[in-house]
Amino acid sequence: MPMNRPVVVGVDGSPTSLTAAEHAARAAVQRSRPLHLVHGYLHPLGYGVPLNPYDLGVPAPTEAARKMLEQVAGDLTDRHPGLRVEVRQVAGGPGATLVEESRRADLVVVGSRGMGGFAGLLLGSVSGQVAQHGHCPVLVVRPAEQPIPVDGPVLVGVDGSESGGLAVRLAADEADRRDTDLVLVHVRPPERAGTVPEQAAESAAAGQAESAELLARAAAQVHADHPVLTVVERPVRAASPEQALVEASGEAALVVVGSRGRGGFAGLLLGSVSQALVLHAHCPVLVAHPYERAE
Repeated sequence: MPMNRPVVVGVDGSPTSLTAAEHAARAAVQRSRPLHLVHGYLHPLGYGVPLNPYDLGVPAPTEAARKMLEQVAGDLTDRHPGLRVEVRQVAGGPGATLVEESRRADLVVVGSRGMGGFAGLLLGSVSGQVAQHGHCPVLVVRPAEQPIPVDGPVLVGVDGSESGGLAVRLAADEADRRDTDLVLVHVRPPERAGTVPEQAAESAAAGQAESAELLARAAAQVHADHPVLTVVERPVRAASPEQALVEASGEAALVVVGSRGRGGFAGLLLGSVSQALVLHAHCPVLVAHPYERAE
């Protein structure tokens, strides 16, 4: 992967986007990458385009937005000496702009709500668009009401899928950068009611063996690349992976998920587990999209 890929963050001046910018600055410092602050200044539904049908020009960048971006850049470089920051306004909707930027980025960071956003809105929101369609890993930052978590492990779900394998690799990299533990979680369903006791015992033993094998394989993969990283293997029984991982995220500094899980299909850009965590996790969520091949 080219070493000149930046960390990109969408900034619109809202408190949530400023929190995302702080997360992005920390990530850029950890990765020794430049930070790009990007403001897509056309409304995602087309507002801001001239109403006069004879005036087909695209609106120019605004002075107010330029000052906002420069102020944010100045504040970040004050807090993170040595950080290289570039600011840019782009004539496009915020979500589409960041998806395009992700083709050339090391990481894209978005707030879970922007100006005028709705707390429960995923599809159509900026964070939802980028989390679904990004061409590199996407970090979705929680709202600004809570301080940025710095303690706690990095948590990742393990399901044996290709997407889940990428999530494990990225989670291990993050834990290494943060000098913290990596927790591998495999969730398996509870036994069905009414199962014959002998069959229930046999099924439970088979489920435990599968969990142990998946977790051990993932841990071995991690230790091959990060020999000194502390890895915790955690098998969990729960009604759904979504429920278990959302609950476990309460004690984590970061949760990492694949963009699709086992059983996902090509047209499903964001699986149910990833979507649930983007919406409901108690900490930032890293969606593990593979990198776009550099042009």
